[in-house]
Amino acid sequence: MSSGWLKKRLFRSGSAASPGRAESPARQAEQQLPAASRYRRPRFLRGGCFRDSQGGGRPVYSPPRDRPLQWKTGYAEVINAEKSEFNEDQATCCHISIQRRETGLEEDQDWLILCSNQYLTGCYWALFDGHGGPDAAISASNYLHYCIKQKLEEVVEALAGAQPPMHLSGCCVCPSDPLFVEEKEIQQEDVVIGALESAFQECDEAIGQEMEATDWAGGCTALVALYLQGKLYVANAGDSRAILVQKQSIMPLSSEFTPETERQRIQQLAFLYPQLLADEFTRFEFPRRLKVDDIGQKVLYRDYSMAGWGYKTVEKADLKYPLIHGQGKQTRLLGMLAVSRGLGDHRLKVIDTDVQVKPFLSCIPQVCDQVKVFDFAVHNIQEDDVLVMATDGLWDVLSNEELAQMVRSFLEENRRDPYRFSELARHLVHTARGKKNGNQWTLDGNSPASHDDISVFVIPLHNRDQDR
Repeated sequence: MSSGWLKKRLFRSGSAASPGRAESPARQAEQQLPAASRYRRPRFLRGGCFRDSQGGGRPVYSPPRDRPLQWKTGYAEVINAEKSEFNEDQATCCHISIQRRETGLEEDQDWLILCSNQYLTGCYWALFDGHGGPDAAISASNYLHYCIKQKLEEVVEALAGAQPPMHLSGCCVCPSDPLFVEEKEIQQEDVVIGALESAFQECDEAIGQEMEATDWAGGCTALVALYLQGKLYVANAGDSRAILVQKQSIMPLSSEFTPETERQRIQQLAFLYPQLLADEFTRFEFPRRLKVDDIGQKVLYRDYSMAGWGYKTVEKADLKYPLIHGQGKQTRLLGMLAVSRGLGDHRLKVIDTDVQVKPFLSCIPQVCDQVKVFDFAVHNIQEDDVLVMATDGLWDVLSNEELAQMVRSFLEENRRDPYRFSELARHLVHTARGKKNGNQWTLDGNSPASHDDISVFVIPLHNRDQDR
């Protein structure tokens, strides 16, 4: 792994390793820390937070008013309705300072310390939705912004200069063709996108190494917003969602990755590497689970090359459990996961088999549509325009249109409230959580409310540089 500095920074321990045998830094850190202290809430909630328990339990938490987040961002969260002991969501909100790296310094130099040689400053928000425990989400909330910082520092010369991206030596990317960069139309934002994609990969590797050393398990989705040089980059790996709400429009800034939306990619992997299924699953998709009586009959099916449906004569091998099965929110990959992208899950296997789930997962954010880029220079941002980022617990019960209507109405009615973005985040979480109705949680119309963990950022975009 290229970022030895990162591993040392993350797992640094004061204890000496035994002579002749280097002990894992992650293991050293684990030994210093009791297991119970691993679980925690976001850093900006520690040391006191606003707690609102109206509605019969499941209190909604948000930062205290005397410690506002950057850009006066609103944040709120609530734990699930007894689905798990812990809130498996995590969140990070911070500035990222990007400095020029000097050659000849030691690998474990702590690049995270602010210094006078600062080039660029960005703003960072991230939501992580854990599954199989909170550990992967906690690790990702600790590591990913450091990985992004490191990757951006590797290309800071290209970001700070007015010329197209170049090597740090000053040579063109392709020495044999000095017009390579121009012909490929490579822009500065492409370098930032590449840094984000590489950072997700590196963070995933770091989480895998930590989990191997500590026997922790699980995984998480990751949704990131990065503001840098007047542009907002949104990178998503999972089923969380980010939308820009304006007075007259809604702009989705992320796509959700589930076994259903990525069916063809996953099926193609199984076609190319059938050994991954260990003769336990079939890659074909059918409208329903097949039975012995279906053998010899023609039924509808889909393979990796098909957007539509065709007919197939059922064979005995088709009776195996489908690689992707279910509909809507009930769709599962290998009968295990409801997401197809994210971080972690390196140790996850299908129960009672040797089939590993990780090969079918991708940690790369939004490869198909690329990372979404919102350029403030070409958009007319108004006072009440906000970016809403939320884990799937919110989107399970609210559509983009319903949320946008709530956002516009709330901001209009609370125009004089200096804390209205924080109040809006709480309002959205309260709405999706619903109220206790006997043993159930229901919305105002008595339909089921969200039983999942819910985390929400409301990021105002109009006066974005006032707190810097």
